[in-house]
This record gives sequence, structure tokens and C-alpha cells, in this order.
Amino acid sequence: MSDQCKPELLIVDDDPLITDTLNFVLSKDFTVHVADSRAQVKSMLRQLDQPPQLALIDLGLPPTPHRPDEGFRLISELVAYSPGIKIVVLSGQSDETNARHARTLGAIEFVAKPCEPETLKSLLKRAFEIRDAELGAAPQGGLLGRSLLIEKLRQQIGQFADAPFPVLIEGESGSGKELVAKSLHLMSRRAGRPFLALNCAAISPTLVEPTLFGYAKGAFTGATTARAGYFEDAQDSTLFLDEIGELPLELQAKLLRVLENGEFQRVGETQSRVSNARVIAATNRDMRAEIRAGRFRADLYHRLSVFTISVPALRDLGDDKCMLLDHYREFYAQQARVEPFELERNAMDLWLDYSFPGNVRELRNIVIRLTTKYAGEKINAAELQSELDMESMDIDLPGLPAGQDFKALLDAARRHLQFQKNFNLDFTLRQWERGYVEAALLITQGNLTQAAKLLGIHRTTLYSRMQNYANQGGPDNALQPSAK
Repeated sequence: MSDQCKPELLIVDDDPLITDTLNFVLSKDFTVHVADSRAQVKSMLRQLDQPPQLALIDLGLPPTPHRPDEGFRLISELVAYSPGIKIVVLSGQSDETNARHARTLGAIEFVAKPCEPETLKSLLKRAFEIRDAELGAAPQGGLLGRSLLIEKLRQQIGQFADAPFPVLIEGESGSGKELVAKSLHLMSRRAGRPFLALNCAAISPTLVEPTLFGYAKGAFTGATTARAGYFEDAQDSTLFLDEIGELPLELQAKLLRVLENGEFQRVGETQSRVSNARVIAATNRDMRAEIRAGRFRADLYHRLSVFTISVPALRDLGDDKCMLLDHYREFYAQQARVEPFELERNAMDLWLDYSFPGNVRELRNIVIRLTTKYAGEKINAAELQSELDMESMDIDLPGLPAGQDFKALLDAARRHLQFQKNFNLDFTLRQWERGYVEAALLITQGNLTQAAKLLGIHRTTLYSRMQNYANQGGPDNALQPSAK
């Protein structure tokens, strides 16, 4: 296989023996890039023309080689940098909790060390085939789902698609913000021109300006020729700025100027140029909080958010989880030339209850793994649960119900017992009690007499319980008895 035809593979591990061995074995089938830390990966990605299609990473990276924190951060950053990248984790930190969390963040598979290089080669080739299949089947402006939230999203896309004004897309990681941006482009009269995308979080702050606006020959070291930037290349088309909250503060004023009158200058030039690119931006941050913290300009936010689209989290889409399951199950089974799996009734209940913290990206990766492991089989709840990151679920217990609302408590309690490891009834009840006590004290501004009346207990009882909370200690020991 020629080097031009080889898929590009990023290997990240701080053990040179492992990276040297894998590089030797895998370089016959992949163009391999090697890094030993998250910082080195960032530096390397900035020098590559295109991000690698595949990544094989260890979780235990410096400066915390005995903890998975750096590896988890790297997975999140790689997926943000290149949503289509396929990540396989190869790690000695192979407990099931780490495996599930890595998958939730975007890894398609987790492999424990040691592992035969030929096994890794097969996994990576399969991952590349999946990536190619996904690119070939990319939806042309279509969003799956029948829920009211998805219908509202389609309606907004239709309303805003052909307007020349900026759109700000808000939503959690993995929820499909880039798909919404592409849909806006494909439904506009600009659809015949290229859709350009730049991830503001994936490029060095010093390179953002020349990348966006271009540069003159000799503008800085290494600028041997003049080059156009994204705003020139996106002339009469759409420019998608992902992770806009990461844009350096000093460049925000220049972006604001382009949005207001279309004018910009290449780095190293005084001549003004004009672009009529339609700008779509996206973020998973709370931009209002970023403004309050002084990290984002309020005037730029208001200019970007002429139209705002909020992409719903998968946990809020109800039965759309089943539609997505059916779609991806058939798709990946067809690609693998196998029979699709089925979920038994108890597994389907679990599927509907699961909150999918990694959103559609996580759902898709779960389906890939189930297709690989259980092709043509029926999957029970225990088998499905081993693929889910249950510890990331927030079990939202409602307030004490009455009458018909009691079913809501039963359903929530069932989920809590089913998903929470090492459940303890006494601890849960104490936490509920403490939450109500603290809420009463907040409402009454710490007045014990009024708080006790609000809770329907005697003042001395409330005081006694607060003393117990204080004696228990803990990181959030906010309840202290007062003289009120």
C-alpha cells in the first residue's frame, strides 16, 4: 500500500518500547504519528494538514501516568478537533469504570494491555472501514427523529437556512451541532459551494488570525508565500466556527468587524478585503457565563446570535433513542455484512432509561460495539449494561409525590436502584433530609425558627439534626447551627 493511500494513525503512549513496537508493526498499513503526551499531540496536530483518521491512545499519560485523567482529556479534545476520528484506547488501567467512561467520551473500543499487535491492527482497520462508511452515508441535511424537539429543530433550520445572518448553535458535546450547521448550509442557496469548518479549540492561538484572515509573504517566520484565509476561501459560501468560545479575546474584535461590515486584513497587509461568507458558530459552553467572566465579548455574542439554535441532548428525545438505535443498527450490520442484533424487552427498557451523557456520538459507538460482539443475537439487560457508563447517569429523584404522581417516584426509585452501585437506603434518605433542611435555611436566610416551621418540625429537632450534619463533616459542610 502506498503512503498516500494509507490511513493516518496517531499513537499516544509514554512508553517508548510500546510506541516503537507498534510503529514498526503498524507502519506497514498506516501512516503513523507518535506522541508521548497530550501537549505533544496538540503541537503535532497543528503541524499536520489534516487530522489523523484514527488514534490509538493510552489513558495513563504524563503528568499523571497512574491516573486516567490526561487520557480522558485527550479523548475529548481529539473528538472536538475532529468529530469523525475513530479512537481505540489501549491501556493498563483496564477497570470497567475507565473503559465505560472512555467510550462515553468518544472512544469506540477499549483494549487492555498487553494486546497482540495483530489484534490491534484488525481493530484499527475495522475502525477505518466504519469511518469511511459513515462519511459515505453522511445525511444530506436530514435529522433523524420524530420528537417535538427534533421537529422544532427542523423548523428552525428551515427558517434560518437562507438568511445571510449569523447563527449560533448551542448544545452539549456529541449532540450533533456540526450536522445542524451542515444542514443550514445544504438548505441554503449557498449549497453548491464548499462548506468550510474551523475548530477554534484545535488551533494554536497564535495561528488563529492567519488561518482565518490569511497572511502576506514575510508576515512572520515561515510565511514564504502569501496565503488566503478561511474568510476568503468561504466567499459566497458558509464558514462554520466550532468551539467559538475558545477564540482568543484579542481576536474577537477582528471577528466582530468582519461580521459587521465584511472587512478584514491579511496578517502583514494594510489593504482591506471584503468577505460575504455566512458565519455559523457553535459552542458547548454557557456563553453568558463566559461574558460575565470576561472571556467573551458581549457585543460579539449578540452579533453571532442573531439566530440561536439549541440542539437538544439525547436524553430529552424520548423514543427517538429507538429510532436512532434502529438506524445505526441496520447501517453498521450492513457495513459489517452481518445480521443486526436485537434488544430483549428488559434491555430496551434500559436503553430508554439510559441518559447517554455522550449523546448521539456515544449511542453510535455503543451500536458499533454491540454489532461487533452480538451480531444476529438477542441482547439482555446485563449484556447491554456492560457497555453503558451507568456511573455518569444523574438519577433525578422527584419531590415527595401525592396521588397519581406516586408513579413518578416509583419509576425514579427503580432507576436509582437499578443503576446506582452500592446503593444504601439510609444514606439516600439522609441526603434527602439534608437537602430539604438546607433549602429551608436558604429560603429563611438561616432563621432556625422559620426554617423549622417551614419543615414542619420543632426548632430543637432541626438544631439537633444540623449538629449531626456538622459532625459528619465532608466537602460541603455548609450546615452549621446558628443562634437564630
